Amino acid sequence: MRERLNEFDPERLLPRLKAIQRRMRDAILADIRAKDLTQRAAVAQDEMSGDTLYALDQGVEGILLDACRTWGREERFVLIAEGLTEGGNLVFPEGTPEEEASFRVIFDPLDGTRGLMYDKRSAWILAGVAPNLGPATCLADIVLAVQTEVPTTKQCLADILWAIKGQGARGERENLLTGEIRPLPLQPSRATTIAHGFAMLSKFFPGRKAVVAAIEEALIRQVAGADRPGKARVFDDQYICTGGQLYELIMGHDRFNGDLRAGLMRAQGLEGDPPAIAVHPYDLCTELIAREAGVIVTGLDGGPLRAPLTVDADVSWLGYANPTLRARLEPVLQRLFRAYGLL
Repeated sequence: MRERLNEFDPERLLPRLKAIQRRMRDAILADIRAKDLTQRAAVAQDEMSGDTLYALDQGVEGILLDACRTWGREERFVLIAEGLTEGGNLVFPEGTPEEEASFRVIFDPLDGTRGLMYDKRSAWILAGVAPNLGPATCLADIVLAVQTEVPTTKQCLADILWAIKGQGARGERENLLTGEIRPLPLQPSRATTIAHGFAMLSKFFPGRKAVVAAIEEALIRQVAGADRPGKARVFDDQYICTGGQLYELIMGHDRFNGDLRAGLMRAQGLEGDPPAIAVHPYDLCTELIAREAGVIVTGLDGGPLRAPLTVDADVSWLGYANPTLRARLEPVLQRLFRAYGLL
């Protein structure tokens, strides 16, 4: 099925993906403004499997499905998104055998729901497109990615980032009041140290947080040194949104970020209960943008992310703003991961 690499043109699909995400963004913003916090934060679905869905999550799926039905009149593709079907896959036009689809589109309709529903921080709409290589199609096969910001109610500017494999990453900033769109420079940090910058591991949910904190503190001590009284040289920012974490690396706000939860779930003999949820491929479907911008994104073993494009695979990831930071941090992390049984 590798011949499908040449069956579609990612550049041709880019305007459609941007338009779909803008439509979804505007619908979410209208919903936020129409409901109070209690309504937005109500639990809509909390089944044994899959992530919890809140009231704010509902509604955009219908927009996405309508857009895909229209799209399906022109192209054959597989849509992968949580909550659509039991397996997470739908083929368009409906009734088309999956093996006849030209490409796969993996979508996260709203990444960062928890922050946005409390009007604390932007969420993101994420999408990645890969040639249809069957069930083995993975994150490394994605050739087009687009992510669109859904801002808080007091914010009038919203960013859109995208990348086509081998062509670099680009972005634009839209004024939601005037409709003006300006180019957005993307520049990961060029810093050669994490000192006086943001560098952290995700620990925003319960589940072996003490282990993550111990690894993080050992890393900081070994690469940045111990803090003196009255001084704090490395900063922590827990953005509960994988797409948002990648954005912070892309924009130069963060120097290092990572999420160990999938590894913590599998590790044996560690203190505390394992995390209940981890990152899934749809949360990471825009990591191509970060890589095309110059960020180094890897698994815990230092290799590329190759998780299959499914809704239930658990993934750990690490992001370094530049090669120098990777060279400083990765050897220390590898030793720590082995010591804690994560590798």
